[in-house]
Amino acid sequence: MALSDLKRVVRNEGGIETALGILKQRFGERFQTGQAIREQHAHTTTYIPTQAPDGVVFPQSAGEVQEIVKVCAEHRVPVIAFGTGTSLEGHVNAPGGGISVDLMQMNRILAVNPEDLDCTIEPGVTREDLNTYLRDTGLFFPIDPGANASLGGMAATRASGTNAVRYGTMRENVLSLSAVMADGRLITTARRAKKSSAGYDLTRLLIGSEGTLGVITSLTLKLYGIPQAISGGVCAFPSVEAACNAVIATIQVGIPVARIELVNALQMRAMKNYSKLDYPESPCLFVEFHGSDAGVKEQAESFGEIAEEFGGGPFLWTSVAEERAKLWKARHEAYWASLTLRPGAKALSTDVCVPISRLAECIAETEADIAEMGLIAPIVGHVGDGNFHVLVLMDINDPAEIERAEEFVARLNLRAIGMEGTCTGEHGIGQGKVAFLDRELGDSVDFMRTIKKALDPQDILNPGKIFSAGARPT
Repeated sequence: MALSDLKRVVRNEGGIETALGILKQRFGERFQTGQAIREQHAHTTTYIPTQAPDGVVFPQSAGEVQEIVKVCAEHRVPVIAFGTGTSLEGHVNAPGGGISVDLMQMNRILAVNPEDLDCTIEPGVTREDLNTYLRDTGLFFPIDPGANASLGGMAATRASGTNAVRYGTMRENVLSLSAVMADGRLITTARRAKKSSAGYDLTRLLIGSEGTLGVITSLTLKLYGIPQAISGGVCAFPSVEAACNAVIATIQVGIPVARIELVNALQMRAMKNYSKLDYPESPCLFVEFHGSDAGVKEQAESFGEIAEEFGGGPFLWTSVAEERAKLWKARHEAYWASLTLRPGAKALSTDVCVPISRLAECIAETEADIAEMGLIAPIVGHVGDGNFHVLVLMDINDPAEIERAEEFVARLNLRAIGMEGTCTGEHGIGQGKVAFLDRELGDSVDFMRTIKKALDPQDILNPGKIFSAGARPT
């Protein structure tokens, strides 16, 4: 399936009209149907075309989410959960119309349990808001996808980011959650205990389900102590292969790196110009270590020695917070920096993940594809766990260029799958990668459909995402 030919879900015109009337009467000004706000709640962050909902509602409690879902279930109207809208694969589009449930007013921090290293929050709380609230406790939540995303959305897409190599992804850091299911019932998937053998793991089932199985209304998250010391810096390499080999060696010898991010030469050029960095225009690793003063110094020195073995260096590192903040601000602004490489172009952001032993090979073949197809497409990566991103810059008014970009993405996804990797390490399937899920998981997708049908028999929860509703193609 080409991104330019997205699957549409059949609209239930009568049901939508009835639901709009009921929700408008119930929620008043917290229910909006203006064109601008509807388009803002569809997919606008990348090239995937916008498919707007018919209305947007702003609940303030789990009970109100239940009311909304019950109305939509009664009239067979799609329900699309919305956080901050930073997802990248069309997750919040409404291909069959319906109701966007904007959860940003559900933004309370319900409990912090310092002794247990956990907290319970509503889904609209963003990662930055949570860490600001936690600052005086000496604790923090480490999952950092770059954007200031809502934690509900991060759970729904199984987000990870720059710290995943040390702290894991959302999958490892959610102890429990509450969600409104397709029939309007509110469930809690687990208790606050750090482990459990009680029944099916519904927590993990809903994490990464992209709003297709339930609407998350609260999360209980693991917290961590703020490190005593942090060191980090940038190290240049003669090639992407050399940088990747240094990453593999760093992981294999057991250096407890907290972040290890790759930018290729084109991406570094963009970041130098946009963020005013003073580093070589070559492949670079951004690296960070957490621990004690002595520990982070030793780790930085050990990494510098490994980098030197592969022709890298010098490793320029610092423990000064302001200097490190500048580096990571530049890394998080890589998307905006990339847009300066081709002003006026639209971005198609994609990601894959492979075993780190295949990472250098996968990136090298990808760079060769970019050159062969005449594309402008910088690369960044969370390379400590084999995950990298490509941002294709293109003229969306040029059909031939769109076709080349889509062909490039298809080749990238199939290459990663062929290397025993995945077509998405952290962006999710959404609409953009539906065509590749069957290639990656085969018959397993049939069982996903079975679960979806059992939990959402009317297919009202975020329809048209992850997989097509019909039988798996043969």
